[in-house]
Amino acid sequence: ADLQVCTSKNLTCCTKKMEERYQIVVKQDIQQVLQTSSSTLKFLISHNAAAFQETFEMLIRQAENYTSILFCNTYRNMAVEAATAVQEFFTDVGLFVFGIDISTEELVNRFFDTLFPLVYNHLINPGLTDISLEYSECIRMSQRDISPFGNVPKVVMGQMGRSLLSSRTFLQALNLGIEVINTTDHLQFSKDCSRALLRMQYCPHCQGMTLSKPCMGYCLNVIRGCLANMAEIDLHWRRYIQSLEELSSTMHGTYDIEHVLLNFHSLVNDALTHASINGPKVTEQ
Repeated sequence: ADLQVCTSKNLTCCTKKMEERYQIVVKQDIQQVLQTSSSTLKFLISHNAAAFQETFEMLIRQAENYTSILFCNTYRNMAVEAATAVQEFFTDVGLFVFGIDISTEELVNRFFDTLFPLVYNHLINPGLTDISLEYSECIRMSQRDISPFGNVPKVVMGQMGRSLLSSRTFLQALNLGIEVINTTDHLQFSKDCSRALLRMQYCPHCQGMTLSKPCMGYCLNVIRGCLANMAEIDLHWRRYIQSLEELSSTMHGTYDIEHVLLNFHSLVNDALTHASINGPKVTEQ
């Protein structure tokens, strides 16, 4: 019969072609087993990633809404002009968490830079009219030196920096987990593994023993041999899970993303109040 793997001293009902066909089937079988066993885990991770992303997007919309309402209700005279700054800020926040390379410090500074000319014109010196673009730009550029908003920008930077970075890392880590599982779904098995699987699973068929099943010990040994290269992933995977747990535990409390985003409008109000109270001092500078 010229068999390569399912050789036997007894009579065989297999041909070389049948053996080759069994070889293909056994690879498909093991692939199917691996994909089935990992699909639940993959679903769990991808479901959590999607849920986290959805929640985050909802929080951004809510926080943006709160901030817009603050301007409409309390600082109506600058609400229209401030709308763009608010929108851009929250767009940047979203981009940062979804992986775009923006500095949180820069996006916070940019927001308060843009806000300063509006605050100067409407709160500090409301009598000013026909402010030139050059003058407005000069005011904008001076925000970081003059600090009209007190320490609020620094507080926002601290909170945003930590909470957004944690959220970004968490989301990236979940997506990395999915990638790892996808990689293990498409393993290339060695020739020795394929032969061992064939010998265990289908060679008995050649002797007419189509209903016989390998014993557990034999089966485990073959599978261990086939997945030997994957064993080294185990330690890294355990560390990955541990890191995820540690990371998620840091995402509570002061730097909880929900607290930080939904409290942002309150800090903006503090900043504007500070600028208004310290108006004369700011004008001098």
